[in-house]
Amino acid sequence: MSIPNCQTTEDVAAGIRRRVFLHSMRNNGGYLSQACSAAESLALLYNEVLKLGEPTLPKVPLPFAGVPSAHNPDAFTGAGYHGPFAPEYDRFIISPAHYALVIYSALIQMGRMDEHALDHFNRDGGSVEMIGAEHSPGMEVTTGSLAQGLSMGSGIAWARKRKGEPGKVWVYMSDGEFQEGQTWETLAAMSYHNIDNIRVIVDVNRQQCDGAMSSVLDLGDLPARVAAFGATTCSINGHDLEAMRDAANSAEPGKPLVILANTSPFQGMPYLQKRFPRLHYVRFKSKAEREEMQTAIAADLGVDLAEI
Repeated sequence: MSIPNCQTTEDVAAGIRRRVFLHSMRNNGGYLSQACSAAESLALLYNEVLKLGEPTLPKVPLPFAGVPSAHNPDAFTGAGYHGPFAPEYDRFIISPAHYALVIYSALIQMGRMDEHALDHFNRDGGSVEMIGAEHSPGMEVTTGSLAQGLSMGSGIAWARKRKGEPGKVWVYMSDGEFQEGQTWETLAAMSYHNIDNIRVIVDVNRQQCDGAMSSVLDLGDLPARVAAFGATTCSINGHDLEAMRDAANSAEPGKPLVILANTSPFQGMPYLQKRFPRLHYVRFKSKAEREEMQTAIAADLGVDLAEI
C-alpha cells in the first residue's frame, strides 16, 4: 500500500460491502455474496499487505481502447490501478473475473479509483466490465472462462524470481477453480520449480454458479490435497484479520504459499441466507422482494435507505 489513508482494514472491508450493496440495489442485482466472502481478505491485501505504487491510470477509467497488439499503442491493462511495474513492487492477479465489482469497490475505497467509475459499469464501449477482462480496473490479465489466473501468476512469479526481482506476486482465487485440472497442474509446477515468491489467497466460500459446491463437485479435504502438491498451506477463518495476517507471513523458502480463507457467502448480509443455495448472482423476483432485501441488508450494514 502506498496511497496514504487513515482507514483501518475493518473500515475498508465494511466500505467494500456497502459499495457493492448500494450498486447492486441501484442496478437491480449484482454479485453480492462475493463481497460478503471476500471483503476482509481484499481489504487486508490492499490496506496492509500489497506493496504497490501510485496508480498510472485516470481515476475515472478510460473507454475500452482495443486489444493489445503491435498496431494498437493505445491499449492498456487495468493493472495501472495497482501502479507501475517495477522490480520492488508486487503484482496482483485476480483470477475470478466475476469478482470485478468487488475489486472496483476496493479500489474506490482505497482511493485508487473515483466512485464515479461505477457510472460506467457494464456500459457498451467501457472498460468497467461486469466480468473483468485485462483492460478492466485492477485486472492485469484475462482469466476466464475460469481458473487461468494461477497459471499466469505463477509464470510471472517464476520470471521475476529468475530476474532477481524482490517484489512478490499475489494471486486471488475462488475455491471453484480447484474443480479445474489446470489449477492442480500449476500447483505441481510451482512446487517443482520452487516458486516461492508467489502468494495465493483462495476465497473458500463453497459456492458456485450452480449452487453449493458440495452438490456439484465436492473438493473433499482441500487443505490436505493442496499440501500434498508441495505448497505451504494455511487453512484459516477468512473473516479473522489476525489469522489472515499470520498466514500472509507464513511463507517458507522454496515453496509456494496457499492461504485457504474459509468464508461465508452471507457475512455481513445475513438476509442472503434466505436465498441459499442460489447466491452466485443476486437478482430480484419482484419489487416486494427487492424492498425487503434492501431494508434488511441496509440495516445490517448501517446504510441509510435514502442513499439507495
